[in-house]
Order: sequence, then structure tokens, then C-alpha cells
Amino acid sequence: MLVGIVGKPSCGKSTFFKASTLADVEIANYPFTTIKPNHAVGFVRVDCVDKEFGKQCKPRIGYCVEHQRFVPIDMIDVAGLVPGAHEGLGMGNQFLDDLRQADVLVHVIDVSGSVNEKGESVVPLSYDPAKDIKFLEEELDFWYLNVFKKVWEKFARTTQAAHEDVNKAISKQFSGLRVTENMVKDTLKMLTLHEKPVINWTDEELFSVVREFRKKTKPMIISANKIDVPGADKNFERLKKEFPDYMIVPSSAESELALREAAKHGLIDYVPGASDFKIKDETKLNDKQKKALEFIRANILQKFGKTGVQEVLDKAVFEFLGYIAVYPGGVNKLEDSEGRTLPDCFLMPKGTTALDFAFKLHTDFGKNFVKAINVKTKMPIGKDVPLENRSVIEIMSSK
Repeated sequence: MLVGIVGKPSCGKSTFFKASTLADVEIANYPFTTIKPNHAVGFVRVDCVDKEFGKQCKPRIGYCVEHQRFVPIDMIDVAGLVPGAHEGLGMGNQFLDDLRQADVLVHVIDVSGSVNEKGESVVPLSYDPAKDIKFLEEELDFWYLNVFKKVWEKFARTTQAAHEDVNKAISKQFSGLRVTENMVKDTLKMLTLHEKPVINWTDEELFSVVREFRKKTKPMIISANKIDVPGADKNFERLKKEFPDYMIVPSSAESELALREAAKHGLIDYVPGASDFKIKDETKLNDKQKKALEFIRANILQKFGKTGVQEVLDKAVFEFLGYIAVYPGGVNKLEDSEGRTLPDCFLMPKGTTALDFAFKLHTDFGKNFVKAINVKTKMPIGKDVPLENRSVIEIMSSK
């Protein structure tokens, strides 16, 4: 799974990425600070099952704080996109191609309206952030259209001449964009194109198809960043009404980064995504640091409940992509050979069965599958039964 962070220059995109990963990336308030894409590991948050067993887990990968399990995910931060990116403006085509493998996109916008469409600083509230929501989707749609048009004419003639099944042909041709056969079937039926030969599709019809594919293969959640700027909250409320079908989360990447850095250096106790923090020793903080922390508490945490960064990632993975967390374990033993309790937690697609999970653990477990047991209930599970979120599963095989 790969989460892509996108947005125009200077909107706080790289700050969001650094706050999520604590990766060493350059952050500056000028366009195109990021040129090459940054890759790093972020984490999504799960209510850990260890508490239900009266234990403290010890993750092999990731970490667990106050029974909150943080499971790793891959993240990529690409350079800022500007209007005309699909035509190559601002090296746009290169940056769009960097997003090809992303499963879900986090669109970071400057909800305070203090950066114009080119990523240049302007007076706060003087620029309408609604333009950014519209422009980015348009750029992504035209990017997809360009990919399709490169081969579409020849593809349409060949498919028509060979009397191929349209659903299979399109999904095969564009599998690189993760277009599936069911996706094609549903889209063509919705647009009433399922009975019309592809060779007779108009440009408008092709664009409608492409737009639906983009929505399905690159679902997008919006991080309304810089929510702490005075007046930004009013912009946020307006955007929610203007874009009711979008998931828009108020956020302050700068605040989240400050809290995570302070926790990293032992100044505060803070669990990412929490609604508050605790200062460990006030004598170690100078006046500037104390004021900054109090500003975050009063203007972000108490007003919005959280900084929004962790919430965005959690929603992207669990709500948009529909992933579930599954732990391997044993009815009589939750520890591995090195004594680590519940060492692993896997993010699995919705609909994952016990047999799917067995193959995830090891090919031999899948090939020699005998049965699976729900460790919480100690009851057997059918191999084709979909697993639930936060399941703990014991797999038994013949070898």
C-alpha cells in the first residue's frame, strides 16, 4: 500500500509528510522545494488488541503506546503541482507519473488562503482554497486522459475488429492504472455506455469514463491545512458545504510536527492523534517553547480535538481503502520464539479470508492450510469467511 501526498507548492505538503514520518525532508516557503519524490514510512493507528488479553504487546515492526498500535505504511511526497501540470508545467508530467503507484491520495490544501495557485505567498484569506480542490482533480483527470489517449484510437479499432469483451479488454490494457474488470463494467453501465461500441465513443464520453476510473483508482481525502490561521476555520466550514461529497479534515501539520519532535526529544508525552499532551518537565522548556505548546493546545487540540494529521492517514487507509488490521497469534500462546507478545499486525484488504491470511503469513501455510481459529473466541473459522477488523487468528497447517 502506498499513500501519496499531493498539493500545490507551499501549502504545507512536505510538513505534513515530515509530521507523519519524521523523515528528514526540506521544508521551505517557496515553490518547488521538493523536486524528487520523498519516500518514507508513516503509521496508521489501531486500538491494540493486547489490552483485551491483559498484556502489553511488543511489536516487531511499528510501535504501541498506551495500547494504541501504530502499523507502518509506505508514503510518497511529490513536488507541488500547479495548473497545467498535465501539460508539463512545473515538471507536472513527471510528478504525476510519480503518483502512478499510489493507492490513495492525501490532498493537502492551504485552507487559510495564504498561498496563490502558483505557490506564492499572499495575504491570508485573500485566495479561495476551493480553487485548489477543483484544479487538482482536473489535473489528475487530464493526466489519466492523456495516458488513455496515447493508445485509445488503436485500441478501440483492434477491440472492435476482434469482437473482444470490452470490460476485459479495457481492464487488461489499463491494468497499470489499477483499472479492474468489475470497475469497467460498473462504470460503463453507470454512464450507459455498456452497449455502445468503444470505437464510437465521443471525446466527452471517453473523458467521463476516465474521470470515473480516476476516482475509483485514486480516491482522495483532503487535509485542510493551516487551520490555526485566524479566519481559516470559516473557510473550512464553507468548503464542507461547497463540497459535500468530499472528506475534508481540518489539520495543522506544523502543530503535529512540533508535538512529535517534542515527544521525540523527551519534552512531552504525546500519542499521535491524541487530543492532548503532557509536559514531562517544565524546567526543560524555555518560554518560547511553552508558548508554542500552549498555542497548539488552545488553538488546535481544544478547538478541533486533534491536529488532523493522524486522522487523515487513518481515514485514508481504513475508510477510503477499507483495510482491516489482523494479528497472527495462538490460542495458547501470543508470543513468538523471541518472547515478543503479538509481534505482528498486518493491514489486509477488506474481504480477506482466513485462507488469504494464511498465504500472507507464508506460502506453505496457505498450501497446507488445515484450519483457522479466532483466538478471541477460540472458535474455528471457515477458510472462506471474511475476517473482521482487529481479529487475532491462529493458522494451522499440515506442515
